[in-house]
Amino acid sequence: MCDYSLHLSASRPAELAETIAITEFFGTRTRGFASPLDPTTAVCLRPGTEIAFEANALIQGVLFRWPVRERLARFRQIDLDKPNQHHDALEFANGRIVLVTDLAVGQTATVLQLPVNLAAKPAAAPASTEPASAQT
Repeated sequence: MCDYSLHLSASRPAELAETIAITEFFGTRTRGFASPLDPTTAVCLRPGTEIAFEANALIQGVLFRWPVRERLARFRQIDLDKPNQHHDALEFANGRIVLVTDLAVGQTATVLQLPVNLAAKPAAAPASTEPASAQT
């Protein structure tokens, strides 16, 4: 997903094994993921997407960067009942949840695993209603 403040930005879904980077998008105060090759297009993650940062993730504070002390994270959305807040977050392996927009710009990560898309699975073939002996 891409946060509400990026609805006017170009976006596309993340791809497996893709390298993505934290970027601050022009015209917004929102940070999110983009390809290092195309930093103007937001790369949207679906809930359940797993990523690994190149180094331990960092949160951007007012004056300093704060370490999360983890590299592995799963994308999720939080506070969906609050429509005017950021929802895109990462839950790190140590249990810490950090809004994507709070991460320091320039960090890179690799998409390790995408969630299962149940809508893309083909429907099971309908079972035959005829008895096995009648099909010969």
